[in-house]
Formats: sequence, structure tokens, C-alpha cells
Amino acid sequence: MDNYLVSLDKLKKKCDCEVFESKTTEDLSTSRELIGQDRAMEALKYGLSISRKGYNIYVSGFTGTGRNSYSHLVTKKFADKKDAPKDWCYVYNFKKPSSPKAISLKTGQGKLFKKDVDTVIKKLVLEIPKALDSKEYENSRNLTYTVYQKKAKNILAELNDLANEYNFVFRQTENGILSIPLKDGKPITDEELNNMSKEEIEALTNTSNELNHKAYDYVRRIKKVENDFNTEMKKLKESKVIEVLDQYVTPLIEKYDENQKIREYLNDMKDDIVKNYEGFLGKDNERQVQGFPFMINSEEDTMKRYEINLFMDNSYKKKAPVVKEMNPTYYNLFGKIDYINQFGGYKTDHTQIKPGSLHEANGGYIILQVKDILQSGKTWESLKRALITEQLKVENITGLNIISETLSPEPIPLDIKVILIGDFKIYQLLYNYDDDFKKLFKIRTDFDIEMDRNLENIRKIGSFVAYQCKEQNLKPFDNTGLATIIEYSSRLAAHQDKLTARFNDLVEIIYEADQWANIRDKSIVTKDEVNIAIEKRDFRNNIHEEKMTEAIESGIIIIDTKGEKIGEINGLSVVNIGQYMFGRPNKITVNTFAGKEGIINIEREVKQSGSIHDKGVLILGGYLGEKYAKDFPLTLTASITFEQSYGGIDGDSASSTELYALLSSLSGKPIKQSIAVTGSVNQKGFIQPIGGVNEKIEGYYKICKLKGLTGEKGIIIPHQNIQNLMLKDEVIEAVRNNKFRIYAVRTIDEGIEILTRIKAGKLNNNNQYEKGTINYLVQEKLRNYAELSKSYK
Repeated sequence: MDNYLVSLDKLKKKCDCEVFESKTTEDLSTSRELIGQDRAMEALKYGLSISRKGYNIYVSGFTGTGRNSYSHLVTKKFADKKDAPKDWCYVYNFKKPSSPKAISLKTGQGKLFKKDVDTVIKKLVLEIPKALDSKEYENSRNLTYTVYQKKAKNILAELNDLANEYNFVFRQTENGILSIPLKDGKPITDEELNNMSKEEIEALTNTSNELNHKAYDYVRRIKKVENDFNTEMKKLKESKVIEVLDQYVTPLIEKYDENQKIREYLNDMKDDIVKNYEGFLGKDNERQVQGFPFMINSEEDTMKRYEINLFMDNSYKKKAPVVKEMNPTYYNLFGKIDYINQFGGYKTDHTQIKPGSLHEANGGYIILQVKDILQSGKTWESLKRALITEQLKVENITGLNIISETLSPEPIPLDIKVILIGDFKIYQLLYNYDDDFKKLFKIRTDFDIEMDRNLENIRKIGSFVAYQCKEQNLKPFDNTGLATIIEYSSRLAAHQDKLTARFNDLVEIIYEADQWANIRDKSIVTKDEVNIAIEKRDFRNNIHEEKMTEAIESGIIIIDTKGEKIGEINGLSVVNIGQYMFGRPNKITVNTFAGKEGIINIEREVKQSGSIHDKGVLILGGYLGEKYAKDFPLTLTASITFEQSYGGIDGDSASSTELYALLSSLSGKPIKQSIAVTGSVNQKGFIQPIGGVNEKIEGYYKICKLKGLTGEKGIIIPHQNIQNLMLKDEVIEAVRNNKFRIYAVRTIDEGIEILTRIKAGKLNNNNQYEKGTINYLVQEKLRNYAELSKSYK
């Protein structure tokens, strides 16, 4: 049996302290370089280098592999090679006020343009009233007034000549031209009018009607003169306003002549000011709403439309932006239109258009967490639409639009590279069920969870630790501490020739080891502090394991570690509680008897078994039939169960264990209870590797230690799992002192010999198994069951 023992040198791959080029990290070169992710880095850099539509990037991998920090770091390097993006402004649309215009400017010009326009408007507020109050304007106004007044008086004189024939006179009042009857050459008084008889009043009315009829043409001529005067006065005012605009706005148009949209906007603004110059005169208009008087400043309303909304000011950016949006809600990404509550109603304007992080990143890169963005279907769909159309449109999708005015701003061209961070499962779901995703995210970069344990990577981890010590002001690590970290890294990777790429786990141990050095008042972190940090980390999280151990010690959970029993065996499973994994022994029992039910998986019958475990049990029937029942029908009933198991069971790592117990029950030979087993099996009887081998071994070792290490206790593992062994020193020391044994097997035959101390047996020339062997006894029992089944038909 000793041939199957795993040698001491294979229980853990030590790290030689001398591989590091210095005694402590103080003398090591520091590096933040991503280690062991060459494939991921190549894919990421390739995706970032392609400036084509649809070549956005999906970064997959587990948390802690550096996918977030290094995606940002590499993206930043690419961004530093690109120029800063343009500035963007939203301005009032004089032709369609509900659709503000978007204007792009060279980087840094946005705030200059806004300042220029603000300065001009402030000057116009002062200069337009001055121009309309100047002596020159007054002279022109008086001259025009005199000319048209003279025209009106001449027509009125002609009208009064006609009125004299009817003993009337026409006077011009605030209410227009009125006809007044005369008496003795003077306008009749109210008293005289009241003293008239009915007949006199009737006669006077008829005369007035006749006169008014004849006077209509004269009155029309006077009104035309008035209208001509008003028109001429308006032209005079507008000409004065234009003179002011030519002085202040025209130079601004010339300054931004190269920008067509600015030129168009300033010309439209100029025309609008000419039409609405009254707003620059500073007069307040009183209006009535729901019976309550209030004042609205017409100047403020007018001035608002000339205000520039500096939507994106990139003057502070030297290179292309890289934005990490940690809360990618719709409005955080796409911006929004704010509203102002005014007298119970909501109003808005172009100055209330606010940018989102996509606008901040436009011209550069944005990094998003896929889980966060998928929580809102509207956000995900809107992001895809923006990438497809290559346009960014600000619009509110919920809220105030129903009860208030709304805007439809002009979209902004979108030039951006999106980097989504997520896991592989979400990638597969999106790739299989979202056609747009395939077209938009053509590059996938996958961060691995492990890397090769070679000299280069070992030294790089040393430089990584040195970088952490420098950046985080930690105590230096000596080479024994670094070697222990390398061994712990292989332990996390569960492979002697691999190192973990989940650097978050390493960083936590580095920080905690530094703290233990502080507690122990040491100036350098050694392997002792690293080991304490690992042990204390386990201790903080192993309460569930301790409770289970207590239950085994008290006999509540029945686990036998001595003696021999037929159809009973100790299997091993792994319990994962997040930051901590531990191995748990399970007693597996098998009963066999005559019948035709086959192998009954009790866990499956009570729906506590997963599909993978069910598959493992079904494989046992294939193994029995192929190995023992080629010349007779396989007829038996066997019940298999995990004793004292009250939760779900899945996985096939106990399939070989179940098969050993089944063979014991059929052969009638007992199994040594001191040896636990893990490993899956195929239908041909070959043992297959499993996960969590270190935790399983150490979990069973703790139980054996609790019940007394006699030298007979041990565990059987698949031969392939030797390369995964990174056991704790305590277990290795027990093996060294012959107090604990670890066997590695390739086949069921090898394992059953260890468990029963009886030969498995091989087929002889007569195609029969050797008498007295396990296989012979099993075959004979199955043959007996087959004969029994015939007799009971």
C-alpha cells in the first residue's frame, strides 16, 4: 500500500527565498505592472487601438484580478495620446425655440464664447436705451413727428371745413377723432344737450350720421398717417438698434467667422434683438394669472434667450478623458433637462440642459460595470441606441414632460469607446440573446484567475509587494515573507505550478501582515507575520467549521475514524462560506440486496441532490455492468445515502467514495474507517480529479487530530490532484512523522485495495477474477442476485 503514498516533497511546493534579488523589498524595484495577464492586455490594447464603430470592449474576469484598475490604467495611457475633445454649447433656437441648437468649439473656446456673448449682451442692455434716448434720436424723432403731425392737421382741417357745413367740429382725442355739434359757433354743452327736445335730438343724430358717413374717408386718411408715423418710428428705432448691434455684435461675428454655426447663431440673435429691442429697455409688465397680479420682468425673460449654456467645458482637459461611471443611471449617463417651479407651473429653457457622463467622456473613453447598467433596461437600450446612431440626445424619459413645456435639444455627435466590466456568464447571455451586443462589443478581453509560477512572475510579485509597501507606507518585507506570499498565492490558485491572479487577496494579506508587524513591534515583515495574518484571517471566518467539529467531537455528527465496517465510508465535501472554505467529512452508507430497482440515490429521491451528483451515481451502474455483468443480467437493489445530510448535495467528487462503499457491501469486506476518500470516477473505473483537495485533506486531518493521530489515519485522493497540493505545514509535519497518510490512486482497484487491504483482483485467462479478491466476491454476489431474480419470476 505504501506504493500509493504521496511523498513529502509533493505535498507543497516551497519557494526559495534566494530567488529574490534582495533581502528586503526596500532594495527591490517597484512595479505596478499587471502580472500574468498577457492575453488580456493584448486584447485590451488591440480593442483600444481600433477606431471603428462597434469595436467597444467587454472585460470579463473575476473580482480581484485587476480587471477594473488595469483597464483604467491601460485606457488612460491610450487617452494620453489623444487630444482633448471639443467644447459644446447649447444656444437658443430663434426659429424653433423648443429645439435648442448644439454648437461645437475648439477646446477651451466654449467659455470664451460664452464670456464674449455675455459681455456683448451687457453692453447692449446699456447702449440700446442710450441710443434711443440720445439727442440725435430725439431730433430724428421730432422731425418725423412734425412731418406727420402736419399731414394729419391738414387732413383734419379739410374735415372741419366739411363739418362747418353741418354745424359740427372734429376734435382729436385719446379715443380717436370725435365729431362735436356746435351752437352759436361753440361746442354744445351737456346742459344744452339735456335741454333739447326729442325732435331736436333726433334731428341732431341724423345730421351727425350723415356727416360721419361723409367724413369716413378723411378719418381713414388720418389713421393711415398715424400708421405711417408708427412704422417710420419703428424703422427709426430699429435703425438705431442696428447701429448699436453693428458696433458690438458684428465684430463678434467676424471673430468667430470660421465657425458656421456660431455665425448663424449670432446673425439670428442680431435679427431677434432688432425685433425685440423693447426687452432691453428695462420696463416691467404687469400680468394677471388666476386673478392674482404679479410682476414678470420682461428684460429678464428677453435676456434669458441670449444666454449661452456652456454644456461641456473641456478647457481643463489636456488629453482625451477617461470616465469611470460608478452609478450609470439613465440621467447620470445621458444628462437631463431640469425644470423650474414658477407659480405652480414648471418651465424650462436651453440653459437647463445638463450633461451626463457620456458627454464628459465624449471624444475619449468610459468604463461601466455591466451589472449596474443592466439593472435599468431603458439605460441599456439607450446606450446601444447612442452607439448605433453615434449621437447623444438629452431627453427626459419620465417626470415633468406631461405637465410642462419640454425641449428637444439637437443631438451631439458621439465619439466614444465603451469598456464594460463584467463576468463571463453575463457576456454569454448578452452574446446569445442580444443581437445589438454582438455588433457593438466585438472585443472581449478575459482576465485569468491564475498565472504560471515561474521565476519571472515570482519576481514580479516581489516588485508588486515592494510597490505596495512604498505607496501604502508599509514596513518592508524580507525575502522569507515574500516566499510565504508566493506559497500562499499558489495555495489560492490550488496548483503547485500556478500563482493566483486575484491580487486583492494578496493585498489583504500584505496589509494584515504589516499590521501584525506593528503589533509585534517589528521593523520588517517576515514569514512569521505573513503566516499569522493567514491564520488570523482563517480564524475570523471559521466559526462554522468549529461548530461542525464540535458536533463531531460530541457525537452529534457520527464520523468513525477507527475500526472497519461493511458498506460504510468517510467521504469529503467542501463548504464555501465566502472568504473561507473548509473540508467536511460525510459518512456515506450503502446497502445492497436482491431486487431489480438498481442503484437508488436516496438524496435524489427526496430531491436533495443536484444533477451532477445524480450523474455520478448513475455512472456506478455503468461501471458494475461493464466490469462484472457481461455474461448475466445486472439485477440488484442498492441504496446510497449521505448520512446526517439535511441540505442539498451536488457535485461528483464523492462518486468514487460511493462506489467503494458499494463494492464493500457487495463483497462483504469491511472498509477501514480511518481512511477518507475523495475523487470522481468514470464508467471505466478511472479516478478523476476534483476541486478543493487541500481543504478536504485539512478538514479530515482536523477530525483525525481531534480523535487521535495513530498513524493509520489518512485520505485517498486522485493521482491527478497531486499537482494541486499546497498543504499547511502542520499536515505536512504529521505526514513526516508517520501520523497521517495521503494516498493517490488512478483506479478504483487501487483504492479498494488500500481501503480493505485485500487485492482487487484481475481477470485470468478464463476471463474470471482471482478467487478471494474483491472483484471476484462482487461478481459472485451479482451473479447470485441474477440467479435469485430468475427463481422469483
